[in-house]
Amino acid sequence: MPKLRSTAAVCTTMSALAATSIFTGPSVVEPFSPASCALHRTDAHHSEGVDTWNTDYTRPVRPLDAVLVFLSFPDATPRTTPAQLTADHFPATSRFYEQASYGRFTVRPHPLGHWLRMPRSSASYAIKRDWSTADRAAYLRDAFAVADREVDFSRYGIVYFVADPDAPGVDSDATKVVNLDTPVHVDGTDVRRVVTVFERHPPDRLVLAHETGHVFDLPDLYHRPDEGKGDWDTYVGDWDLMGSQFGASPDLFAWHKWKLGWLEPRQVVCVRSRGSTLLTLEPLAAGPGVPVQGTAGAPAFGLGHGVKLAIVRTGPDSALAFEARGSAGNDRAACREGVLVYRVHGGAASGGGPIEVVDAHPHTEACWESSVYAPLADAPVSLGETFTVPEDGVRVEVEGRTPSGAWTVKITPEES
Repeated sequence: MPKLRSTAAVCTTMSALAATSIFTGPSVVEPFSPASCALHRTDAHHSEGVDTWNTDYTRPVRPLDAVLVFLSFPDATPRTTPAQLTADHFPATSRFYEQASYGRFTVRPHPLGHWLRMPRSSASYAIKRDWSTADRAAYLRDAFAVADREVDFSRYGIVYFVADPDAPGVDSDATKVVNLDTPVHVDGTDVRRVVTVFERHPPDRLVLAHETGHVFDLPDLYHRPDEGKGDWDTYVGDWDLMGSQFGASPDLFAWHKWKLGWLEPRQVVCVRSRGSTLLTLEPLAAGPGVPVQGTAGAPAFGLGHGVKLAIVRTGPDSALAFEARGSAGNDRAACREGVLVYRVHGGAASGGGPIEVVDAHPHTEACWESSVYAPLADAPVSLGETFTVPEDGVRVEVEGRTPSGAWTVKITPEES
């Protein structure tokens, strides 16, 4: 699209940090409620602490405009069009966030309609998953320089640099968010992070939605094995987009929805340390216009404003979370329904296991043909079951379903 006004030249020096690299520190504002179960945000990169919002990141509580800039290289002629690559990711990315946020947030894409030529060959940037800081900075410096001639960056809350997927030096495994240690000041605004897209055509499922999650301070929930050999999905399996974009149940955990501002305080319950607490948990996906299976088998639409998340504090920096998952919304391909239990660690960094799903059926697995990690596919506590969380001793009993499809749950901490 044409520039609305002239702009100063982009800075020719920058330091770029990958999404899983060193975090530059927290900003403390906006206390959350209820405070008794909100873990403290720490200096850990993408900390799961929710007592404050990190103002270095935009909070996704309103629609955001995103620009897609398409970059070609002198050593290749693109075999796809910007329109085709846009369709690879939209409207799927927008729809995911619309459903996950109960309509509070969406991404509005603004694709540049043509390719912009980078000054150097694709191979010269040495693009790869563990990119060197110097090569990554050179790529971003050139990308901003060519894009600034046509894009007014002040108009956008999200920046996607989309590389020609067929260029010989482009590595599809290198797609990630780059956090800029020193923001790029362009068009009168500071750009602090960029999504660099190197996906093949067609791309991995929901990959752009996953990377967009990092733009809003969500961590990687997968486990990266040594030398990349082994299973990546042992922490959370299918149960959150930030674990795997291929998951059968990729909706964001209720903890993440609380962190992002999509749950009201009354939708989060802190379970007292003594005695049993009986509560009704609405299915996580339930929201305006999202059908949830009722007890009579017919879709029920009346849910959306009840309790979504129950929490038991287990330490100064840890908690157990309980939420109801079912086959609806982003979880429509779910393998199993029930009450999902997971541990949250506020001090664990992105990629270091900040959330771990607790398997209520540790001796079985399910849906091996569709699950990214079958041992956790049947993790939820099912209707009529009682489960005691190992080590923490917290007992959860799933006693029934309401006619509208909510789950009646009793939670009893160990001290009782």
